[in-house]
Order: sequence, then C-alpha cells, then structure tokens
Amino acid sequence: MKCDGNGALNYAGFNQDAGCYAVGTNTGFRIYNCDPFKETFVRDFPGDNAGIGHVEMLFRCNILALVGGGKNPRYPQNKVILWDDHQGRCIGELTYFKSNILAVKLRRDRIVVVTQDRVYVYNFSDLKLLDIVNTADNPRALIAVCAAGDNNIIACPGKQAGTVQILNYNEQQKKNILITAHETNIACMALSIDGTLLATASEKGTLIRVYSTTSRQQVHEFRRGAERAEIYSIAFHPSNQWLVVSSDKGTVHVFKLDLAQAEAAQGKNKNNPTSSLSFMSSLLPKYFSSEWSYAQFKVKECRNIVAFGQDDNSIVVVNAVGEFFKAMFDPTTSGQECVQEMYCDTIAGQKS
Repeated sequence: MKCDGNGALNYAGFNQDAGCYAVGTNTGFRIYNCDPFKETFVRDFPGDNAGIGHVEMLFRCNILALVGGGKNPRYPQNKVILWDDHQGRCIGELTYFKSNILAVKLRRDRIVVVTQDRVYVYNFSDLKLLDIVNTADNPRALIAVCAAGDNNIIACPGKQAGTVQILNYNEQQKKNILITAHETNIACMALSIDGTLLATASEKGTLIRVYSTTSRQQVHEFRRGAERAEIYSIAFHPSNQWLVVSSDKGTVHVFKLDLAQAEAAQGKNKNNPTSSLSFMSSLLPKYFSSEWSYAQFKVKECRNIVAFGQDDNSIVVVNAVGEFFKAMFDPTTSGQECVQEMYCDTIAGQKS
C-alpha cells in the first residue's frame, strides 16, 4: 500500500503469510508482528536522505527488497535494493529500469518488479532477467504473486481494460491465459495463497469477482455495496474458504466461499446473504442475486490493507496513518459485525 508520503508512513505491506508487516518511513523501515502484535525491528538510516518508499519482506527471513521514496529518498526510485539486515548492507541491485518502480514482490525463487506499463520477472539466485510483460497503464501497481513454491504463477493487468493476465511459469515454456474480469479498469486483485483462485474488483468497486486460474471460469460474484467505492485491498484465507475486502468507505467485508457448490451449481445454495428478492433474479437486475458480505468491520476512512490473522476467524487491518486492528468474526452467523480484539496506534504508541 502506497501512502501519500506526507505523514509518518510512505508504504505498508504484509509479508507472504500475513504473519507480519513492514512499513517504509522517511527515516528507514520498521517490521511488526501481527499476532501477538509487537514491533520487532527498526532500521533508521543515517543522514537526511533516508526515505524508503517500498519494503517487501521474504516471509520472515533477513532478506528484503527496498525502493527509495518519501520526501528525501534513500535510493533512486528506479532501482531495487536487495538488503540483508543481518549484515546491515546491500547485497544486490536491480537497475534496468527507465521509470520509477511502483511495486516489488518476492517469492523464494523470483523477484517481480512493476513499473507504469511493464512487469519484470527476475531469477532470485543470480538476478537474471527472465521475462518482461507489457501491461496496460498501471498506476495502482497491480500485481499478485503466488507464494506457494509448487505453483509459480503471477497475475497482472492485461493490455485491455478489465482484463487480467495469468502468467504460468510452472513449465519450461511460460503459459499465458487472459481473464476478462470487468468492463472497466481493474482497481484491485489478489491470488489465493495456493494460486488457484483470482479475485478482482473494478474501478466501480461494487462487485468482487472470483475466478479459477486454470479454467478461467468465474466461480463467485460478491457485492460490496451499491455505491461506487475504491477497493484498497483483497485477501484470501489460507483455506480458500473466506475472502476479505477493504475500501474507502470505511468498512471491511468478509465473504464466504463455497467452491464445490459454486463450480457445480454456479451460485445455487449460497452461503452469504442475498436480497430477499433474489428468487426473482431472472426478472430483476443482477444486483438482487449477488452475494453480500458474511461479516463487516468498521475502520477509519483512509487507505488501508487487510488480511486474515493467524488466529482462526480473525482479520487484521493496517492503515496509512499507522493504526493496526485485529477483529474476530463468527463463522456460524452471517450478516454480523466483527468484534474488535486489538488496536494499536504505532505512531502515537497507544495500545488497547
């Protein structure tokens, strides 16, 4: 999540299993454990030019990818620095880029770099450039990388509005498939941890769609709301049974997935609440047959990211002003409000 750079944070992002998250500041970076919540590491660089605009963790190891940012960047914004924090120094650089880097994603064998209209894929072990993928204009730096070692796929915007490219590197010859997900530009996307599912939202932000990355078929359609919204974050539960979504409306939505039923019946016997008029879906607009959220959680109306917590039936939220939330939902009751269990303002040092 890119922050505006005017406050304490320039960037915030979860690691691959959402067990912890890192933030980039105007003095360096910090790492926090989510559950139990704790600041685990602070790296402040010397001098006035110390700003970090992107920090990507590799699970919980000592290797990170850094990009300069903020008011006084530590590094050029078109360069990726591979940082070993045990040694406290740079151990590698990627400097191919002619424009600013908008995002970096890591898996144990790949480094994926996003610029305005391209995605670059590198081999981690020797930093060899493996692939360059052209995309539509991508100012939101949309990218999703499967972290599972046995499924090497990447999702990024296609060249046409509303499309997503699924890049499959599992074979010697890369395979590409194209999913037409929406009629307008994609605003947010996420892959499930095992890479089998893709969730997308458009700029309109009213619908969240879930697709199979192998068959390209839509297996769910969820309705966040009726009003236009900017979707900030989407995340799958490790079990693929739940999906969580945050937006600028200040509400986090949790949806329940039943893939066996969805693939077999395409929407029958749904688990999430629907309109009372959904039985007339063939006669009424699609609004009445979409699935609504199973649980909700109210947060501040500012940019935020969301994921599922380490505890069963928990979600965690980090926002652009440095606040952390943990909340619980009841998996047996639909239409509920999540119960806040933890709050911490990491800037002010307040915890409850």
